[in-house]
Amino acid sequence: MNLLNDPWLPFLTREGATVYRPPCAVADPEITDLALPRADFQGAAYQFLIGLLQTALPPQDNGEWLDRFIEPPGADELTAAFAPLTAAFELKGDGPRFMQDLDSLDDVKEATVSGLLIDAPGANGIKNNTDFFVKRGRVETMCEDCAALALFTMQINAPAGGAGIRVGLRGGGPLTTLVLPEAADASLWSRLWLNVLTPKALTRSGQVWQAPHVDDDALFLWMAPTRVSDKKGTEVLPDGMHPLHPYWSMPRRFRLLFEDAPCRCDICGRDATRVVHRIRAKKQGANYDGPWLHPLTPYRRDPKKPDEPPLSIKGQPGGLGYQHWPNLILHDPDTSGALPAGVVQDYIAKKVMLVDEERRAGENLAALLKHARLWAFGYDMDNMKPRGWYSVEMPLVAVPPAQQERLRDWVQRFTELARQIAWMVRTQVKNAWFARPSEAKGDMSHIDQQFYDATQSAFYQVLLELQQALQSPEPTAHMPSGVAERWFRTLRHQALAQFETQALSGALEAMDLQRATAAHRQLLSFLGGHSKGSKAIRQFAADGGFALKQPAAEAVANKEGMS
Repeated sequence: MNLLNDPWLPFLTREGATVYRPPCAVADPEITDLALPRADFQGAAYQFLIGLLQTALPPQDNGEWLDRFIEPPGADELTAAFAPLTAAFELKGDGPRFMQDLDSLDDVKEATVSGLLIDAPGANGIKNNTDFFVKRGRVETMCEDCAALALFTMQINAPAGGAGIRVGLRGGGPLTTLVLPEAADASLWSRLWLNVLTPKALTRSGQVWQAPHVDDDALFLWMAPTRVSDKKGTEVLPDGMHPLHPYWSMPRRFRLLFEDAPCRCDICGRDATRVVHRIRAKKQGANYDGPWLHPLTPYRRDPKKPDEPPLSIKGQPGGLGYQHWPNLILHDPDTSGALPAGVVQDYIAKKVMLVDEERRAGENLAALLKHARLWAFGYDMDNMKPRGWYSVEMPLVAVPPAQQERLRDWVQRFTELARQIAWMVRTQVKNAWFARPSEAKGDMSHIDQQFYDATQSAFYQVLLELQQALQSPEPTAHMPSGVAERWFRTLRHQALAQFETQALSGALEAMDLQRATAAHRQLLSFLGGHSKGSKAIRQFAADGGFALKQPAAEAVANKEGMS
């Protein structure tokens, strides 16, 4: 099977049908999305297609990018662009195999195909009978299509796996962030092409851009013998590798063992005549090291240690919320150390401005790119164990370049206020629950998460209002007072509501109303700016130009709520 020519990917049409077609189907305006049977496969398939377009059809400049965004190429043009790369995308055969070791690995013991799945239990989990949440035996058979995507998903997300089992180029459990059109019915082409960059944007210091060649093992590692990492000095560094290599990273050594036998795939449920039951895997694959930056992943650097390589942002317990929005979107290497994904930075700094310039020049363009979404997804890993899969969409606002620093400053103040109040709610809930709260054990992060969930929609409305304020002909230098006050009142209201729900949620015989009343009083003092620790509250009100004094009606309601 060839992954560029055969109809192996499931696409979703505007009518809601699922059709299997080759990758050139992305040029069809009637195709609106992918329809993979697993969430991690869906995210990986997006990355496969973005990487393919980036490799086979890179726009030479921003003008060419815009031309293809407005008028996508036809299927024939895409097929012709993919043709020079077909030899690197053969899944089976005597020569190089897509993302598989050039060696047949006959010297290693065969393993079950479920080893390609990140959420499958490892050998120790099965041996020790600890696969409580991720069960063994769920996947014993994969069709060719699912095996190909399972292989790709593992290679680009490879978690820690023990001595000699190499982790992915982005580190284990990396987040991926993609830019999506605001319209839910947008074509798949627009979803993908928004995340394609020019060669100049991809090429970093120490790298040289060359037209991709199918036999270039600095681009496709599987086209040459394995760079075995059993000795020091064999690390794979960004220098000397093709700028496109992050899309096709290959830390693991695998060989898929195909069988010609009718069987039903345990993942997609379809009947197949060629399947994979077993694989071979070997240690000491490519050992990635150094300052790698994947264009689809956000990173963070330590501003105090500028010589250390940046680290990819990972999934965390509790999921992704608006409290993570600044680090995923706002470039801030010198203060917070946030380095959003290259595609996000390119969208904000170049693509939006490009469309605005074309419109001002008289081009009859629709209001493209004014509103977009950020899709963030990835595993939350505990070393080699998956704790969960997260996938969220957030607004992606853009403002004129001269106002980006101000937007960053405002958003960080708004999210920092939420963080401070969430912390105080958790602190006072613990004070209400426990006689010795400092000695209380256990994970209390769910209290914070409930607070963030309750205030999320209000934050996204704040984003749009801040964007409008900064896009006006004469943008203000100060935070919009009305927006700032509404945000504080929302946080205050939810803080009190969450406290009352949590503090009074225990068993009646264990509840201490005196402790709960004292904790409620401390929370009110903090929110009113009266306590020693509420400097952040007072400063936000001063910056926002509003008074903290609580309306009388609200004060009465809160008092009645605790009586």
